[in-house]
Amino acid sequence: MEQPAWQYDRGTPEPSAMPAAARTLLIDLEGALLRSELLMEALFSSPGRMLARFGAGGRPGMAALTDILAHAKIDYAHLPYDSDVLNQALAARARGEKIYLVAGRFAHHAAGIAAHLGFDGVVAPADLIAGGSLAFDRASIERIESRGGRRASLTTWAKALRVYQYAKNTLVFVPAITAHQMNFATLGHALLAFLAFSACASGAYLMNDLLDLAADRQHPTKRHRALAAGDLPISSALLAIPALWLFAVAASLCISAMFLGVLAAYLATTIAYSLVLKRKMLVDVVTLAGLYTLRILAGAVGVGVVLSEWLLIFSLFVFTSLALIKRFSELSMREDAGLSDPSNRDYRITDLQIIAAMAAASAMNAVTVFSLYVSSSAVMPLYSRPWMLWLLNPLLLYWFGRALMMAHRREMPDDPIIYTFRDGASRITVAAMICIMLAAI
Repeated sequence: MEQPAWQYDRGTPEPSAMPAAARTLLIDLEGALLRSELLMEALFSSPGRMLARFGAGGRPGMAALTDILAHAKIDYAHLPYDSDVLNQALAARARGEKIYLVAGRFAHHAAGIAAHLGFDGVVAPADLIAGGSLAFDRASIERIESRGGRRASLTTWAKALRVYQYAKNTLVFVPAITAHQMNFATLGHALLAFLAFSACASGAYLMNDLLDLAADRQHPTKRHRALAAGDLPISSALLAIPALWLFAVAASLCISAMFLGVLAAYLATTIAYSLVLKRKMLVDVVTLAGLYTLRILAGAVGVGVVLSEWLLIFSLFVFTSLALIKRFSELSMREDAGLSDPSNRDYRITDLQIIAAMAAASAMNAVTVFSLYVSSSAVMPLYSRPWMLWLLNPLLLYWFGRALMMAHRREMPDDPIIYTFRDGASRITVAAMICIMLAAI
């Protein structure tokens, strides 16, 4: 049977023996101190282990789940605490006041949090009413109470849904552009494909952030993500994920059943990546490259054009290089911050040189494939001035080389594709490429 919360007091005498004049600060754990939900924190502290224990527990139902969650291993040091409340607690401690957490459930975790923060103990809400087991002097009590459910702002939702990552989904327009199918119907289907992929990806991002809560909170930049920082309630994310995926299915059905099949393959691969593949050395890179290429394939299916094998091979090398650059940037940032090897990736900081070499090699292979394409007979039906496409080669070499140099200089904090949209030189280079392609038609 679970003990009363007050018995987890860190050596403090029973309240009846406490001096009546002692000042006491009471802080509600959930809704005041903790910018998250303790139940959800327990559930996602190690979701794989929780599910395994629940399946092998032999006691079905909520009682077994509650028992498992009550004994989950939570990293109290990296929970999203409210800084203002913590500052008030420190000020109260400096004045010599006693500090107690008020928690109505999960007393074991509440006691662990109190011990970590150096508070004096935990009390249950029932202990504070008249006749309760903790008879504090009412005149000496100050309480920081729960402010109710936190509502995330639109900015917070935009960050959590990774709206800025929607730039990647513009790849669904590539088949229509390269096939020179720029009519109203084609663009309409491409736009629907873009919306479907964006909703599907946002749901996957939320799921990935839930599974990576513990790792993100120990990361120098990912700890600022909406879920890791407690800006977005975990329960809200759990509701948003199926809603986003249902919208993606509805948008896909407006295009074709085949497109829905491609989107389902994308989602299945994304889930596999979040659960397993991203922890496998180089498998994660190949998977990321495949997911980018799958967007192009989906665009071709969505608008009903035949996808060139040249475009597929070129895309595979391009996105493999970009995925490797992304891994290089992440590892180099950890090296500069003096951090250890990532716990949720099968890479070491000592791998930086070989990752950089593979990224450069893959980039040069992409340029080689493009050169072979321009030399082939496949360009003749599509371009009246195919010789102009040779002008793209130096621009590609410059863009890849610049991306590699920026990553080496630790000046690429973002995903390389997102960096392209934000970097002035990259935007100019891409615009020049588009102008050359249009002039070659």
